[in-house]
Amino acid sequence: MFRKALCSTAIVTILSVSAAFADVTPEEVWENWQAMSTSTGQDMTVGGSVRNGDTLEVTEIVVTQKDPMGGSASVSFDKLSFKDNGDGTVTVLMPESYPMSMAFPPEADGNGPGSMKLLVSQPGMTITASGTSTETSYDFLAPAAAITLQEVTDASGTVLKTKADLAMTEASGKYVVHRDGDMTLIDTAFAVKSLSLNVEGQDPEGSGKGTGTLSLADVTMTMKGNVLGPDVMENMAVALNSGFTMDMGIGFGAMSMSVDAVDATGPTKFTLGATDGSLNLALDKERMNYGLGLTGAKLVVSGPEIPFPQVEVGLGEFAFNVLVPVSKSDEPQAFAYLTKFVDLTSSEDIWGMFDPAGTLSREPVTLVLDVKGTGRWYEDITDPNFDFESVEMPGELDTLDLTLLQAKAAGADVTANGGLTFDNSDTVTYGGAPKPMGKITVNIKGVQALIDNLIAMGILTDDDAMGFRMVLAMYARPGAGADELVSELEFKDGGFFANGQQVW
Repeated sequence: MFRKALCSTAIVTILSVSAAFADVTPEEVWENWQAMSTSTGQDMTVGGSVRNGDTLEVTEIVVTQKDPMGGSASVSFDKLSFKDNGDGTVTVLMPESYPMSMAFPPEADGNGPGSMKLLVSQPGMTITASGTSTETSYDFLAPAAAITLQEVTDASGTVLKTKADLAMTEASGKYVVHRDGDMTLIDTAFAVKSLSLNVEGQDPEGSGKGTGTLSLADVTMTMKGNVLGPDVMENMAVALNSGFTMDMGIGFGAMSMSVDAVDATGPTKFTLGATDGSLNLALDKERMNYGLGLTGAKLVVSGPEIPFPQVEVGLGEFAFNVLVPVSKSDEPQAFAYLTKFVDLTSSEDIWGMFDPAGTLSREPVTLVLDVKGTGRWYEDITDPNFDFESVEMPGELDTLDLTLLQAKAAGADVTANGGLTFDNSDTVTYGGAPKPMGKITVNIKGVQALIDNLIAMGILTDDDAMGFRMVLAMYARPGAGADELVSELEFKDGGFFANGQQVW
């Protein structure tokens, strides 16, 4: 769905950015607008233009963007006005509302939306452009803005019973745009005091129906990047090697989301709240970096499939981040992966399903995997012609640093950290894999007490526990405190060692 809506998002962005090209006169601003639209692969038709005093009025503008997958989006304006303020700046006056339409490419299974009609409202919005034709900045302010869904159809053209609206308050922002030949450099900052989304729909083939809401406070967005022409952007590998870059960050304060649905089995309700969150995406010739985070989250779910009134889950912190190189290289490049669940809690109903006596500790659960390293690809993985399955080994791994692996739950806490290097010239010693060298240290706390509790609960038998304890004794040694174990796992001399003893 994200890729399907990309073309319409690009139109809205270009409409805003293009308005920034203030040189000296309104005519030059309008000329730059048209040039920007054409350079990004959009089609623009214009009914006419006329100069009235200090204002250039352009009428019957239609901007269309086509998606390579077969979709399209278009925006129509009855009139745009470019007013010369007499001080080197130009005010761009847009309609208080205008229509937008989208046609989505067909799904492989014939399902999915077919088309959508929207109405964009922005009463009182002001845009002031200043600068030169090559480097321009503009400020905009919108007391309120809204997007209303007027109609949506399925792939067959049937109008669906769906309503939706998106509203924003106190929107403000600034763009700085610099044109350098075929490349456009954009630096953007955007803020919204509040954002709310409401959706209501009904199953066209049944009695199911539902509503959903989303609200965000204090939304901010920053974006910097170099944009190239549409011919170059068709192949991402070519675009990246030609200078395309993007670095975007989104942050928000308090968040709340709810979904209420009803079908033949009964009502289902879902609510999610959080203190704040963030999202980041960066892409250039060297790497792609994507991450998101959430703090102070609480999830509540109820429905006919749940064996008790509701499920409640809390989460102190969630984080996900991935950094990967995207282009072929003769030198090692950095990569990283992070998944973090900190202070995960659940309602007593869930614990009671397998531990009604309260034998296990109810302390919050923490799960963390944080790794970094270096490696390289043999080919540009963003090239549409690249096929992972066509090559036996698409790249190589040089180093792997385990910053932290942690599993903390039910009174036990297991952590591990260390690092490995890999000899890619030796794929014989370890059966086809590059030869590793290095050490991982594992610290284990509370596991013996956990085993005793699992025996008391009947989850483990004495024989099962004995086998597990024998394995611990083989690969771990006593730590500094009671019920603490340490295991040093090491790859060296073509073998694998645990606490200095060779395992294989």
